[in-house]
Amino acid sequence: MLKKINEATNFIKSKTDKEFEFGIILGTGLGGLVNEINIELSIPYKEIPHFPVSTVQGHSGNLIIGELSGKRVVAMQGRFHFYEGYTMQELTFPVRVMKFLGVKKLLVSNAAGGMNANFEVGDIMIIKDHINLFPTNPLIGKNYDELGPRFPDMSKPYDLQIIETVENVAKKNNIKVQKGIYVGVSGPTFETPAEYKYMNIIGGDAVGMSTVPEVIVARHMDIPCFAFSIITDLGVDGKIVEVSHEEVQIVAQKAEKILTKLVKLVLAEL
Repeated sequence: MLKKINEATNFIKSKTDKEFEFGIILGTGLGGLVNEINIELSIPYKEIPHFPVSTVQGHSGNLIIGELSGKRVVAMQGRFHFYEGYTMQELTFPVRVMKFLGVKKLLVSNAAGGMNANFEVGDIMIIKDHINLFPTNPLIGKNYDELGPRFPDMSKPYDLQIIETVENVAKKNNIKVQKGIYVGVSGPTFETPAEYKYMNIIGGDAVGMSTVPEVIVARHMDIPCFAFSIITDLGVDGKIVEVSHEEVQIVAQKAEKILTKLVKLVLAEL
């Protein structure tokens, strides 16, 4: 694995000699944040050694290098998912590369189903913790001490100071935000009413098919993380309706402008 990480990192470094402060992973329908980046370079995933290629509608498949709110960023325009058939190690490979590129903090976004009765479609939720219901873990297998410890601490998966900054920025700018616990599942099916109820009972406020693996790997390498969900549908009794990936994209794109504004303001503060 280390050889592959180095080869991918060296390829990207051959295109730019600058280091990065923030890594950004953009979820379903959220690729528009890229339009706000002062782009220095856009590299298709297929050109980067050992990078997977995104196969899902709404995930463009480019590594964007540039500046946002005065900060150097490397952004994934489109991510990879376990349900696409990738291993956990493959789908989190770009996070490993980000660390080797010098990334100091990781921002992750996703589209999610809301299970909290107080949530509404289009809400932005700050993720304060997660529950891993994926059938496996990206750290299973050989541990490389150069990357992180065999048994990494997960008592603070999402950085508390950054969360506080996000809340303060949102309040100051009259941006409505929720805060809650994200449940990560494999997909690709959306959840049954019974599954929504189960995940809410065990403490979940929103559910989606990403984010958890990337955050586990980032924390393994001691990268502070912060993350947002856009609530695109509701898994609440009496509010459950049929949902499609296209509808999820439409809702995410509507809320994207608000999340983009919030992210820009937060990066300027950090």
